[in-house]
Amino acid sequence: MKRSPVALAGLLSVLACTASATTYFKETFDSATWESRWKKSSWKEPEGAAGEFKLNAGKWYGDEEMDKGIQTAIDSRFSTIYSELPQTLDTTGKDLVVQFSVKHEQDLDCGGGYLKLVPESSASQMETFGGETPYSIMFGPDICGFSTRKVHVIFTKDGKNHLIKKDIKAETDQLTHVYTLIVKPDNTYKVLIDLKEVESGSLEEDWDMVPPKKIKDPNAKKPEDWDEEEEIEDPNDKKPENWDKIEPTIPDPNAKKPEDWNEEEDGAWEPPMVPNPEFQGAWKAKKIKNPNYKGKWEAPEIDNPEYKPNPQLYAFNDLKFVGFELWQVKSGSIFDNIIVTDDFKEAEELANETWGKTKVQEKAVFTKVKEEERQAADEAAKASGTDGEGDEMGDDYDEGGYGEDMDEDMDEGEGEEEGSGHDEL
Repeated sequence: MKRSPVALAGLLSVLACTASATTYFKETFDSATWESRWKKSSWKEPEGAAGEFKLNAGKWYGDEEMDKGIQTAIDSRFSTIYSELPQTLDTTGKDLVVQFSVKHEQDLDCGGGYLKLVPESSASQMETFGGETPYSIMFGPDICGFSTRKVHVIFTKDGKNHLIKKDIKAETDQLTHVYTLIVKPDNTYKVLIDLKEVESGSLEEDWDMVPPKKIKDPNAKKPEDWDEEEEIEDPNDKKPENWDKIEPTIPDPNAKKPEDWNEEEDGAWEPPMVPNPEFQGAWKAKKIKNPNYKGKWEAPEIDNPEYKPNPQLYAFNDLKFVGFELWQVKSGSIFDNIIVTDDFKEAEELANETWGKTKVQEKAVFTKVKEEERQAADEAAKASGTDGEGDEMGDDYDEGGYGEDMDEDMDEGEGEEEGSGHDEL
């Protein structure tokens, strides 16, 4: 079959784009040699507050070997570990795609689950890689109680860390989720969770990395006749003539003089005073809409003289390390399937070949484990003569899944072979 020149040119263009895709870092923790590629930081060791990472698939998984990742192992510690990119990454003129998976198996109550990309300029500090080490990008979930359940996207420019101004909700259940960040040369970005877009926009607008295009005119003044009162007193409303004659209290009409009251000894009897039901307080004219109301005055916007567009906001020219620097009250998060590439299709393929193939079985095992734990708790409660309600299993057994889509996947995947894929960060 012959192809038209236009179709052939399009096909060659697609093939060229595919061929040019570069993966700069990829870690699936399938090899027993992972510790040769990852180095534990000595940060917090002098204080005895350093944590540990261990290779583990956790209590529930789709395939025990393929789903192994590195898991935080000590409660209330600083867990820090990093690995080096084979070559320094300059993202100028390229897409940057950062992706990993994380499973907060411990039902994380307070702690981080984010990844950092660290520049080559921090190389001399990597042995003690920690909270003070300069980084270029921080991306991933952060959870603490009910107030903090967000996905961080932080970029460092000119020595300052810039937080995204949007609130991106993190997943908080006990199953594996895939987090993806895409930064493009047109200064736009996307954030995906489980390969579904949850946020996107402009680097210029959604971070304070450059001064805003528009500002309020500092020299503008509110006109003297500008009326901001939404309601005014009705000028035609008149106070009733007898309004001020009504006393706030009156003698209690239901009170009766005690039978043993002796006026010679006790004096003249007077009934106690009670609030007057007809008393309405100080008179105020009723409110009506102000016909001259103009709304709240705001200074008009003008062009910001300090604004300078920066077409290179997306670019990082010396990315060299991938690392985790985490504090967790309860340890147990498992990180797996890390990829840094310039092609989203590469990251998508990794996610589909790992998490995509094991999520159904993982959910099934999770459900089974939670049911067994619930039954064990009930039996223990009966044996001790106590009520087993309100046990620590909580509602995760019912709510720990991927939602309605996951239930559909469960039905569709009943006949699939177990363990067909790889899961985690």
